[in-house]
Formats: sequence, structure tokens, C-alpha cells
Amino acid sequence: MLPDDWTPHRRDDGELLGWIRPEGEDWVAIDVLGRTASAPVDWLDAEAALEQVGLAWLADIWMLEGEAPEPLRVRFVEVTPSEGAAAGRVVVKVDDFGDMQRPPAERFTLPWPAPARLRPVRPGDPDGRTLG
Repeated sequence: MLPDDWTPHRRDDGELLGWIRPEGEDWVAIDVLGRTASAPVDWLDAEAALEQVGLAWLADIWMLEGEAPEPLRVRFVEVTPSEGAAAGRVVVKVDDFGDMQRPPAERFTLPWPAPARLRPVRPGDPDGRTLG
């Protein structure tokens, strides 16, 4: 459930970019995965942090740890924040490189906010094109 003191922040077209929550006299930006996107700052800087982060990163490759011996390359399928009493979820699928000829890629349903084992790509992560 989203805390009552989290204020949604949306783009001009109405798309949700995240929330801004109070922290003492300051404000903290929270992205759509439920993760901190800024240090405690003033309200306008928290808005700017969410605007800068945007949503384009949802189209990027991410890594999911703990499901296989090596981290899995995954793409987002769904990000649904908690609403009311309904639990949110994050659904990712193993990166299939857009290959429509293969069977559907394996999907993983994770809790929202997203766990730390779902993370951006780091140097040295499997690239999916190199056979070991």
C-alpha cells in the first residue's frame, strides 16, 4: 500500500513518473519501482529528479539475480504499484532479443516495490551475445 503522504508526480501527458514523499523539512523523489530517486531536497528539485529520470529506462535491459547461476537479462513487462489494499507487482521476462519465432520467454513476478535483486546492467554482466 502506498503511504498517504506520497504525492504522485506526473508528466504533462498524465503518465506517472513516481512520487514525492516528505522527509523532515525536505522531500524525496521515488521512482515507479518504488525506489529512492533523490536525496532529501526541496520540492522543485524532487520534481526535477523524477523528470530527469523519466520512464525511458523501463525499455532498457535489467538484470535479475537469484533465479539462475548467472544474473538473467530481463525486460519489463509490467510495473503496477500498490493501490489501496491491492499489492503491486513488477513482471519481467527473460530478454528474447525480440525473436518472435521462439517460444514465449520465461516471466518472473516480483513484489512492488521492486527488490534489490532486480537491478540495472553493470559492467561484466552477461551480454546475451557471447557464449561462455
